[in-house]
Amino acid sequence: MVLEDSPSLERVETEHDTAPVVGPTPTGDQVPPPQARLPRLARHSITLSDGQQVGLAVCGRGVPLVLVHGFTAEGMLYAQTLSRLVSMGFKVVAIDTAGHGGTLGLPTGGSSMEAYTRLLSRVVDELGIRRAVFAGHSMGGRLVTELAATEPERAIAVVLIDAIVGDTWDRMVNLYRLWPPLFMLTGAALVADTLSTVPLFGDPRQARKLARLLIPTLAGHVRRPWRLTGPAVSILRSRSSGWMLDGLARHRVPLFVIHGSLDFAVPMATARSAAKRGHGDLVVVEGATHSWLLKDPEALPAVMFELMKGRLGTARLKAILEGGVDPNGATIDDIEGVFFDPGSLVAELTPNGTWEDTEELHVPPRYHWSVARRAG
Repeated sequence: MVLEDSPSLERVETEHDTAPVVGPTPTGDQVPPPQARLPRLARHSITLSDGQQVGLAVCGRGVPLVLVHGFTAEGMLYAQTLSRLVSMGFKVVAIDTAGHGGTLGLPTGGSSMEAYTRLLSRVVDELGIRRAVFAGHSMGGRLVTELAATEPERAIAVVLIDAIVGDTWDRMVNLYRLWPPLFMLTGAALVADTLSTVPLFGDPRQARKLARLLIPTLAGHVRRPWRLTGPAVSILRSRSSGWMLDGLARHRVPLFVIHGSLDFAVPMATARSAAKRGHGDLVVVEGATHSWLLKDPEALPAVMFELMKGRLGTARLKAILEGGVDPNGATIDDIEGVFFDPGSLVAELTPNGTWEDTEELHVPPRYHWSVARRAG
């Protein structure tokens, strides 16, 4: 369907489910009422002004939270987690990178990470997002770090989730260049980690939900495996990430580095170095592997909720005040007016409707974590 007044935009929505997407099935008093509904992401395909087709998913109202997925993944894989972030006052926008999900590969073949970052910047521009909290998982963490380092005025804060930035990762990439099969082994480990999410659940209902998200992604890779060549080559050719982290520190962009303690594909040491160079807080998720946020959709929202009590919440409040709006008594329209262009495309794409997002719809996260806050 084509939206009025948006001749370049083609929008395709997925069918909405009638049952709430909750975490592992609650028991006893935790069972939600039948009519309760969690917010849902609406999936779209848009065409940018330069003809590039991009897939994305949107939900909620409030301060924009732009999330970029990891290598071989796509935004909708994180749907269960993202729907929970809406209740914190975020408009969640999950963008598929080139060659993933609903986004076509780059015309140049995507031979550098910088090209993927430039595409991300164009998407944010054309959606009408002025400023946002940028979050990225794995490869997506690299992209949001570079975007925030080159355009710090756009970033309210940066949240890195098992991201491929930091001194340790840069040294690993140098080894991959010397012996590319090492990179293939790391890629295989990442795919295996993602696939392991479904069997880990003792809850068959939750396993079915996650499988429903994984199967379309895997089917797309089977049909068009060559699409992943560009991102893989770009990772191998990527330059040092140190200058990006130094830039975040220099421009005082609030940084939060969240990492699984058992992530062997992207070692814990790279998260420590990223937090140190970027002057960020480090969150260690105990016993978590690379795809922990897929294995437990309750964990990242719980971590974010804790961070919102500290520097992340302060950064969001400061951004609203800098936009000339007093958060006390401000309407949701007032707040969105700070961060979105008038008549923004992302507003057109946001699904209407109401939802109930109450505590009884959730169960405690499986993981525990610790937070090491930056000095000063």
